[in-house]
Amino acid sequence: MAELVRVSCRLANSKLMAEHGPQILYAVTDIVPVGEGAPAAGPVNVSFVLDRSGSMAGEKIDNLRRAVKLALDLLDPDDIVSIVLFDDRVEVLAPASPVRDKESLKRRVDQIRDRGGTEISKGMEAGLNELDKYHTPDRVSRMILLTDGQTYGDEDQCLEWAKQLAEKKIPLIAFGLGDDWNEDFLDRLANVTAGAGGLSEFIDAPEKIVDFFERVVAGAKRVVVRDAWLTVRLIPGVTPQRVWRVRPLIGLLGATALSDRGIQVALGDLERDQGQSLLMELTVQKKPKGVFRIAQVEVGYRTPAGQEERVRQDLAVEFTTDAEEAKKVDEEVRRLVKAVTAHRLQTKALEEAARGGDRTRAKDLLMQATILLRDLGNQELADQAQQEAERLGRGEEMSPTGTKRLRYETRRLTS
Repeated sequence: MAELVRVSCRLANSKLMAEHGPQILYAVTDIVPVGEGAPAAGPVNVSFVLDRSGSMAGEKIDNLRRAVKLALDLLDPDDIVSIVLFDDRVEVLAPASPVRDKESLKRRVDQIRDRGGTEISKGMEAGLNELDKYHTPDRVSRMILLTDGQTYGDEDQCLEWAKQLAEKKIPLIAFGLGDDWNEDFLDRLANVTAGAGGLSEFIDAPEKIVDFFERVVAGAKRVVVRDAWLTVRLIPGVTPQRVWRVRPLIGLLGATALSDRGIQVALGDLERDQGQSLLMELTVQKKPKGVFRIAQVEVGYRTPAGQEERVRQDLAVEFTTDAEEAKKVDEEVRRLVKAVTAHRLQTKALEEAARGGDRTRAKDLLMQATILLRDLGNQELADQAQQEAERLGRGEEMSPTGTKRLRYETRRLTS
């Protein structure tokens, strides 16, 4: 049987200096499902959990209705969809059922009107109940949450529902629309399900809701392997520092220590022909001249038929006494490291600014990020980082829009 997943590894430096140490080494692992032998589109089970509070009036709710209707067009008759609306109450507009009468569903969507306040937990509870009705191993389940405001007094309950999603391996895809929602909370909520592929995103304009919804639904339809994980086994003298997902979005991954020389990272579902790329930062102790296998990378996953398969790749490094050879760097890996560093710097700056810490430190971090962003060719985001640094330098707060743009758009530097 042909392998469903191809795994390849690249090193920033294929050669390191012998008898020097410790040295930092970056390794990129590309994990791409090729979909051979897999169905073209697996059945999905999607619940839209949508904010219809009063602040959604006008252009926001018009685009929300349009986005849901266009997302319905991507689904097949045997796919499952449910639509849950929340304000300070909850309504199941469309209970979970096969998508066999799209026109009837669209007519219901056209009835969505804004009203009331914002209580996300009620929507999440109802959405989870609908997902449970068809949550089977052969279906790809997703909860798609959109809000434009801050939930009131029910944050802990929201996190409890997110934990239940994580236990069922259902990712929460959480979208914040506009400037008035709490990005710290939405990140925490989505990160509970990060091991299953959960994430949060910033939609800065109502007309972009369509693109984001279509991207998630189309992605769910492309899933060809389930519950993937990465295991890295290292030789003595090599230790892991961090593992970052760099494609499709940048994010620091939580690693489980298997031993003093092994880690495992959950990857969730993988989409046909897209997959994920991971960046590992390793510390390598002094080695003599020669070629050494320093690590083995193993990717495990579950096939559509429920079988467990694994693919392995070795990482080898030549330790040389030629200083010029050791300076040679893979330019693509170098670029990924710069992108991750820019994201990490702005993250630290936002944390300093949010907790009322050292504003000068936060400003300096943003200026460092600005330099990297310009080097990466992202002039617009570099200008935003510089503007926010200048605000801090004047003793002002960072702007809501600038904060969200830096937080979320630096995650897309590698996409």
